Amino acid sequence: MNLIDQAFERLKSEGKTALIPFLTVGDPDVETTVEIIRQLESAGADILELGVPYSDPLADGPVIQRASERALKRQISIRTCMETASLARAAGSSLPFILFTYYNPVLQMGMDAFFSGLQKHGISGLIIPDLPLEEAEELGARAAEVGVHLIPLVAPTSEQRIERIVRHARGFVYCVSSLGVTGERASFFEGIEGFITQVKRHTDIPVAIGFGISNREQVVRFSDICDGVVVGSAIVRQVEEAIPLLEDSARREEGLLQIRDFVAQLKQ
Repeated sequence: MNLIDQAFERLKSEGKTALIPFLTVGDPDVETTVEIIRQLESAGADILELGVPYSDPLADGPVIQRASERALKRQISIRTCMETASLARAAGSSLPFILFTYYNPVLQMGMDAFFSGLQKHGISGLIIPDLPLEEAEELGARAAEVGVHLIPLVAPTSEQRIERIVRHARGFVYCVSSLGVTGERASFFEGIEGFITQVKRHTDIPVAIGFGISNREQVVRFSDICDGVVVGSAIVRQVEEAIPLLEDSARREEGLLQIRDFVAQLKQ
């Protein structure tokens, strides 16, 4: 069974909601990313999104854009991100990994090499925010062949289109909580609860929510109506603020614990 499915089944049996952090791989470097992954796991993370740094993002807000810029200066590629999953596994991580990437890096790598890499490095899921439903069939079929879930993003739209998006969804459905790009927010669009209910009417697989969720209060709110909560920019900001500590050998552990403690209070 795919590790994402296993995680949601375990959490359902325990009456819990999945905490799904997002990290930009290679920010500030790959070695530190692996250490942060282990810290997030010890803090209670259930599933992890590994963000591929990209120079022309569609959905990323300023915090993740800055992280991508720092990672790209270190020549972090989509291959590097897959390899980081293997490095984290070798370091003892058992988390399900989801690769979050845009479509152009996939095309540049080539479909055969891309899916071979996903399988080789133990990637369980795939999110491609700029891949529309109408063009996702072939890629979804290729993902299924290697046991990887292509996870759809769904934003408020017509009932008919929601049904089409989630009809063949695997892993979980990723609901977008805010209109616009990612980033920490104090409020969400009106009708968010109704939107989640609408999505759940059309699928039996888990439903997670992300984009803008940044604090414990918001995690609790959405845990009552969703199977998973994704936190991205708020964690990437914690990494950004900890970089001076992470780059100082005498204070590196302090920086790692600072990130872990933030995620631990989200999970409590």
